[in-house]
Parts: sequence; structure tokens; C-alpha cells
Amino acid sequence: MRIVLQRVTEATVRSEGHEVARIGRGLLLLVGIGKGDTEQELRFWSRKIPELRIFPDANGRMNRSLREVGGEILCVSQFTLHGDASRGRRPGFDQAAPSAVAANLYDTFLRLLREEGVPVQSGLFGAKMSVSLVNDGPVTLILERAPAQLAHT
Repeated sequence: MRIVLQRVTEATVRSEGHEVARIGRGLLLLVGIGKGDTEQELRFWSRKIPELRIFPDANGRMNRSLREVGGEILCVSQFTLHGDASRGRRPGFDQAAPSAVAANLYDTFLRLLREEGVPVQSGLFGAKMSVSLVNDGPVTLILERAPAQLAHT
């Protein structure tokens, strides 16, 4: 699983000319489900993300979590995060999970995030979407763990 997390002041997803989701202050998550990803990894990130101290405190230091600032999450599925452009000129997507598997895991991830008690909006799985955002900071993190790290959770 690969997640590109961006701290935003606002973010919107549109599909076929219609607004699908919108958030104010919070986190935009671009989520790539890979081959071999399991609910264990989804559970780890769904618990960790709302607690990451990446919002500024009164002194401007990144010392507050999404939960502490009352922020929202906008989650967008993006299989291209598993693109491999190391050979040739066309990226390969062999490491992305098959669509049916990824859809199920993505839905599970959304459910787990919501169970953490934070407001969650989402894009449309598998749809062509336009994502607009105002990156705050800018703060962008790439979240990923190696399989060996998963064994220790």
C-alpha cells in the first residue's frame, strides 16, 4: 500500500463534470493498493493517519493531529502509485492489485478510517477524476512500509 498524504486547506474531487466530494481543512490521501496488501496494513494506516502530528500548534510547529484540529479526510484511489517507470518509456503497473481486490480493500480502508471517528469523503473507485487541492505548508508525505515492518505491528 502506498499513500501520498497532503495537508490541505481544501480539496475537491470531480468526475464527469460533477462534484463528488469536498473537504475543508484536513488531509488528501491518494491511495494505491498493491499486490499482497492485507487488512493488517489498512488497519495500521487507518489508526496512524488521524494521529500524525502534522498540523501546526500555536507556535507554528507541526505538533497537532488531524483529530486535534477537527480536520477531514478526502481519500482517492490511485493505482498509478504502483507504476514502475524504471524501464522503457511506458510505466508498468504489475505491482498494483487487481481491480476487484483493490476495490474491496479500498472500501475496507474507508470503513476503518470512518471507525476512527474522523469525517471521511472519497472519490469514485476506478473512475476518471479531477482532484483539486490547496496544499497547506506545503506538507506532503509518502507513506509506505516494507513487508518486514508489517510483521511488527
